[in-house]
Amino acid sequence: MNIVRSLIAASTLVAWPTAALAGTVSSPDGRIVATLEADGEGIPVYEVSFNGEPVIARSTIGFNFTDADPMRRGFEVIAETTDSVDATWEQPWGERRFVRDNHNELAVTFRQQDEAAREMTVRMRVFDDGLGFRMEFPEQASMPVANIAEELTEFRIAGDGEAWSIQAGDWNRYEYLYERTPISALSTVHTPVTMVLENGTHVSFHEAALVDYSGMWLRRMEGTNFRAQLAPSPRGPKVVREGAFHTPWRTIQIADGPAGLFESAMILNLNEPNALGDVSWFKPHKYIGIWWEMHLDESSWNSGDRHGATTANAMRYIDFAAEHGFRGVLIEGWNVGWDGTWFGNGRDFSFTQSYPDFDIEAVAAYAAERGVRIIGHHETGGNIGVYERQLEEAMAFYESLGIDAVKTGYVADAGGVIAPDGEGGEVFVWHDGQEAVQHHLRVVRIAADHHIAVNPHEPVKDTGLRRTYPNWVSREGARGAEYDAWGVPKNGPDHVPEMIFTRLLSGPMDYTPGVFSLRGRGAEAPDIPSTLARQLAFYVAIYSPIQMVADLPENIAAYPEALDWVQRVPADWSESRLLDGAVGEYAVIARRDRNSQGWYIGGVTDAEARDATVALDFLDPGTAYVATIWEDGETADGLGEDRHALDVRSYTVTSTDTLTLHMARAGGFAIELAPAGE
Repeated sequence: MNIVRSLIAASTLVAWPTAALAGTVSSPDGRIVATLEADGEGIPVYEVSFNGEPVIARSTIGFNFTDADPMRRGFEVIAETTDSVDATWEQPWGERRFVRDNHNELAVTFRQQDEAAREMTVRMRVFDDGLGFRMEFPEQASMPVANIAEELTEFRIAGDGEAWSIQAGDWNRYEYLYERTPISALSTVHTPVTMVLENGTHVSFHEAALVDYSGMWLRRMEGTNFRAQLAPSPRGPKVVREGAFHTPWRTIQIADGPAGLFESAMILNLNEPNALGDVSWFKPHKYIGIWWEMHLDESSWNSGDRHGATTANAMRYIDFAAEHGFRGVLIEGWNVGWDGTWFGNGRDFSFTQSYPDFDIEAVAAYAAERGVRIIGHHETGGNIGVYERQLEEAMAFYESLGIDAVKTGYVADAGGVIAPDGEGGEVFVWHDGQEAVQHHLRVVRIAADHHIAVNPHEPVKDTGLRRTYPNWVSREGARGAEYDAWGVPKNGPDHVPEMIFTRLLSGPMDYTPGVFSLRGRGAEAPDIPSTLARQLAFYVAIYSPIQMVADLPENIAAYPEALDWVQRVPADWSESRLLDGAVGEYAVIARRDRNSQGWYIGGVTDAEARDATVALDFLDPGTAYVATIWEDGETADGLGEDRHALDVRSYTVTSTDTLTLHMARAGGFAIELAPAGE
């Protein structure tokens, strides 16, 4: 590790008495170099370079409080420690089985030179694919409670380029189409936000291990200079912490190209190890559900003649799942509370009482007889107070029925989550504020006590906590396939190629792919901008250990070649690679099955048709593989009339071969590479 210390002379132009030590830490391969120090005014600052060129110019670190002086100026460095780690750990499930954690660490402790003498340690870990840093506060008499008004962390990007982002602080949470703009044209955005600098360097900003803190947005100040902005809270302080605490990690992933971002495990490595122990009770799987028919408005969540979650309808789905090898059936709208105004309300939901036309005990027993698992559903309408009062009972109820996974929902406009105010009343908070962050972790922990996996929709963003709590298996947190049913506009052909290098850098997404019919509500062809082959590619391109086949059972059965693919493709992987791609344009992804030696490849493109050349040199040398390819047919056009044209073919290949595949506009392809003889 390259650690350089140099005495920085106190400035003669200011009154701050500084004798600041500058610490410099590099990545194991030496390409990323970060410096952390106090400047002439005693302001903690850092800067980052990559391949000898600046990425982050000198940027400040600090805090404002609602009841105390700022922690910004007048610091001195009082201690510095270093460390190096090179270890490998195993995921119980994931996009890769083994994860290497190889980083160098620099921790600098700063003390404010005033009567309070408050201290703060900035801990920085630098990996070959980026860095993370967090601020750590010891228990100190001068600050028994930290009422944080704002974090003053800066990210002064050393040059312009292009960015892919969604706006933050707006009504629809994270569910926006991505915008491609100059970095210097951004406003306030959610993370991950991904950028390609003018010199080609790829950078993505996010956070890791978001625990008991407000989510971080990025707000552009001027030019390409950004500052952290914490999600609001109605109580005044955006974060309230007692005693010793630390912030989440502020992360900057840095790479030569898109593969370096896609294959990075840095977010996971900045989280704590598995706190749950043996989680073998969770099995990655594929599922269907009483869901798409309601988005098509063919049935409803609420009770009455159009109720979708009836005993008879549930058993019909269970029969289909059993016949075609799907482990799970999601059933939404089974419980009391959907009638009336539930959106942003949720005051009438019961999580143990079913509607009269749904016998949940009989349905669960029937599913067990057929070898199928029910996936539970807890929509809260954004009312976390009502949910938490029933949470223990609701999870115990599911456990008693053999239900080992639950999809939760928080359908409310941003800033409209209903939380207890601590005095017997209610208060409205944000989906990514500290109160909601605390709530999600509470749900995950109680669910784990009952061996239940959690998949939240309208969630707080993923920050890698699935490492610590492996039952937090997936989440939504972006525009999913439901927008293809009724969205105006629908998800465009560039949406998934953008998410692969933005939202999906943070972790798994329950996108709910598999709309084989390519038809939404009241559809007039052409409707959903996609080819059939592209829908198949999603099962590799969009990672989740739970993968829905979203369409109606009769539509799934109507496309037997597509059904054959989703029956074959795994949901758990030992290795994942980006073979080719460009942010927001296209991606070709290969993943190796965790339970066999087979590989699976998915390719997706935007509105431009492309030919992809796929070298198979990642296969085991000397082994013959049967390549089965699902490819856009000659007349396929995801933006035209013929969206279902599909060619399926098989032949034998080895690691010395190269495949050439065609992707139509809004198209794609899927490939299974199975060792011959398996």
